[in-house]
Amino acid sequence: MMARIFLDGPANGSGDERFAAPAQPVNLSRRRFLLGSAGVATGALVLGFGIPVGPARAQGPAAPAPKALDVPAFLEIRPDNTVRFLSPFMEGGQGAFTAMAQIVGEELDMDPAVFEVEAAPAGKVFQVMFGGTMRITGGSMSVRTSYDTMRRLGASARAMLISAAAKRLGVGADTLTTEPGKVIHTASGRSLSYGELAEGALDMGVPEAGRISLKDPKNFRWIGKPVARIDMHAKSTGQAMYAIDSQVENMLQAAVQHAPRLGLQPGAIRNEAAVKAMPGVHSVHTLDGAVAVVAPYWWHARQAADALDVDWQDPGESADVRYMPADFATDAFTQHLSSQTGRGEEAESAGDSAAAFASAAKVVEGEFTSQYLHHAQLEPPSTLARFNADGSLDLWMPNQGPEIFQAAIAAKTGLAPEKINIHSPLLGGFFGRHFQYTWGNPYPHAIALAKATGRPVKVIWSREEEFLRDPMRPMAVVKFKGALDADGWPVGLDVVSVCEGPGEGIANKRGEKLDESALEGITAKSYAIPNRRIAQLFVKNPTTLAYWRSVGNSMNDFFYESFLDEMADAGGKDPYALRLKLLEGNKRLTTLLKAAVELSGGWKRGPFTAADGTRRARGIAMASPFGSEAAAVAEVSIQDGQVVVHDVWEAIDPGSIVNPAIVEAQVNSAVALGLSQVLVEGAEYEAGMPVARNFDAYQILRPEQMARVHVKIVESGAEMGGIGEPPLPAIPPAVANAVSVLTGKRVRVMPLSKESFEA
Repeated sequence: MMARIFLDGPANGSGDERFAAPAQPVNLSRRRFLLGSAGVATGALVLGFGIPVGPARAQGPAAPAPKALDVPAFLEIRPDNTVRFLSPFMEGGQGAFTAMAQIVGEELDMDPAVFEVEAAPAGKVFQVMFGGTMRITGGSMSVRTSYDTMRRLGASARAMLISAAAKRLGVGADTLTTEPGKVIHTASGRSLSYGELAEGALDMGVPEAGRISLKDPKNFRWIGKPVARIDMHAKSTGQAMYAIDSQVENMLQAAVQHAPRLGLQPGAIRNEAAVKAMPGVHSVHTLDGAVAVVAPYWWHARQAADALDVDWQDPGESADVRYMPADFATDAFTQHLSSQTGRGEEAESAGDSAAAFASAAKVVEGEFTSQYLHHAQLEPPSTLARFNADGSLDLWMPNQGPEIFQAAIAAKTGLAPEKINIHSPLLGGFFGRHFQYTWGNPYPHAIALAKATGRPVKVIWSREEEFLRDPMRPMAVVKFKGALDADGWPVGLDVVSVCEGPGEGIANKRGEKLDESALEGITAKSYAIPNRRIAQLFVKNPTTLAYWRSVGNSMNDFFYESFLDEMADAGGKDPYALRLKLLEGNKRLTTLLKAAVELSGGWKRGPFTAADGTRRARGIAMASPFGSEAAAVAEVSIQDGQVVVHDVWEAIDPGSIVNPAIVEAQVNSAVALGLSQVLVEGAEYEAGMPVARNFDAYQILRPEQMARVHVKIVESGAEMGGIGEPPLPAIPPAVANAVSVLTGKRVRVMPLSKESFEA
């Protein structure tokens, strides 16, 4: 689990404890004098979580003054009957802002459309995950870990508004009800808007948790409905602000030129004087592993930074850095991984694997390979840094965990964490790109340049510099061996993944325990194969590594589900029938698998001739990532030697959902990224350098390559799972399995564009 990497304290648990809510909501309005400098409207009802409450206003001026708060709250109900909500989670296109408004608005009884949502700054009070211990935007955890917390917040505010209305109307609270944005006294026909009641609710105590009644889901007005995205208008009209758009007074801008290989350091700049004389240049700087040019305009800085002629020094390999050798090449590294013969360290074992293979009627073997992948998010990384007169530091930066960056920056600068203000604008895509990665974030450059120039500085990495320092999804070579009994059913599985997990890569060392994300998608499968040995053989990568959408599942389910088809064929079984057999007794997954097949019009593996005359086949695959279940069917043909994916039918079971329109959109985007990975994407190195430095050379799925996507949402009622990542991992194996049927050639390497196929 990625969360474990970033925590100093306990990471997570399981079940109810894992998703336990933080502290009881707090009425911050009672300390209204603290809120005046925080942009809170006069007369607004303001609720938060976990902020220490000072003495009540009624205790008078003798009470000691509480410490002023820079961070006011989650929920602010304003006199104009609108709502401002500070989301603990970032919005990067996945719909978290809208989901938060739906959940809070449901219990508050306030239309999500009147919510203004923005990302909360760094602060302990916004750590709402796992009982108030942390927050990240990742792991498909935003909604599922905060669902109960946000419902209680909305319900508490509604109860306080009803109490205020009862007092004002002179009636019992039990005679009142609500409609969106107002309290109604049906008997008299009187009503008051929430905005009118906000002032009166200021002195109401927050109801105790035991006195709060949450709605019966059958009465939900917005949860479960396709509520329109609240960020849609700003994004479609160009008003949305991203980190790259950030501006402050007296700001300079900077562009960098990184060392061509990781680990090298800048020596002399041979043409420094000439570059300083270029138009618009303010100054030239030497940084850790890079050089930079500062200018009022980024274009001038970029032109000058690109022109710098640097004597790069090679200090050699060191344990402190990820060192990129001058002769590194991905093809050779693949061969190196493949040549490893060790048995690795066991991550999972069951039954007697050795005995199963010794008595097997048939043994099947296959070696699979995955590729490095860039995040290739639309918005390149940037950071705006400003040192303030009071000794504080403001940073505007794309991030998926403000407190993580705050702690890292505190360690780097020596500033107290409360002096570091992390602003989190919208993310222009992320897919795991904006966590704290050593050598992978521009904020150290921005801080250093702001300190050197004495002015605010915004650093933007050009696309070429981003491709040079983007930490990537790891490569792996995975060796499978399966044992079949005399009837052709799988009875044993032996897997050794030769790889370095993303968590291990980020930590730059092998941990005391196995990196779970290195093998997720191979371990903990629901298929009833009684004898198993799953292991990792650690081999360090010279590149920097990172989380990528659906993390280990993104490649491991390709390996596992493809090999499952190979075992089916070796045993003379249909792969759909094999999966049903291995899932006997598992009602949830059986239902889901059948739902995907029914959505596709019934199982037909092929090859067959489609109505347009093309020869086609279908593949099937499943995945169980991030608390959800997914099953997919893909239909493919071959044109000019390359794979064409015509349709994808995907059924997903996240237990329960908040917004079906967002779920469907997430499935579509996950299918696009899954197809991109299996068909065309791959980052390659030659001579220690990435071959592709921009999208002209780094292929991603083109619009004409996108398949028609058909989605079936299955709400089984199980514990709520994630949405952003779970639809992806089943796509690559579904495509690969279809291609194998159509061509008679096993697919064990991604991307498929590296080969030419014949149907």
